[in-house]
Amino acid sequence: VAATIDAGSTPLVLGGDHSVAIGSLAGSGRDDPIGVVWFDAHGDFNTPTMSPSGNVHGMPLAAALGRGEFDAMPWARSPGLAEDNVALVGIRDLDGDERDAIADSDVTAFTMSDLDERGIAAVVDDALAAAGDGVDGLHVSLDLDFLDPVTAPGVGTPVRGGATYREAHAAMEAVAESGLLRSLELVEVNPILDQHNETAELAAELAGSAFGKRIL
Repeated sequence: VAATIDAGSTPLVLGGDHSVAIGSLAGSGRDDPIGVVWFDAHGDFNTPTMSPSGNVHGMPLAAALGRGEFDAMPWARSPGLAEDNVALVGIRDLDGDERDAIADSDVTAFTMSDLDERGIAAVVDDALAAAGDGVDGLHVSLDLDFLDPVTAPGVGTPVRGGATYREAHAAMEAVAESGLLRSLELVEVNPILDQHNETAELAAELAGSAFGKRIL
């Protein structure tokens, strides 16, 4: 990721479980201050002692911020990332300690209830503003379970009540229009769980929208 940015290009990381974000965030924020917009059903804010499951894919954002035990793991931290430049969008499934940690942190968090009340355009605009304040660019991390599992069934930890097809495209279109995209990742696509490859095809479409593809 760092080498691609140094070469003047925008890296696209494809996963796989969300733990790959530890590397992409470290690379994107290696030399410059960055912000992060994290589209996900989950907070990914657990630390090893907090996590009920011990799943590393529930920890990458905490790792990148050096929270808890990750403070002693310099390989995990993204040097250019600060909590007040992190925006979570679409969260709806949090562990108890994780919920408290997010509430006590400086990150900006938008739940699916916020999207219901305010609409996707207003929420994403606010998320981009918060994450993009005073940084050189944004790392956008899109977990496909941000979407409702009816639309994106091929994910490992589906949660009902997610974003629609058009809401997800509108979010990525807003990312492109912001001009702040520095690096992009799409994660949690599991072909074994997918139906007729629709989640993978949707992920490819959403990447196109994030990079500027439009209807007209």
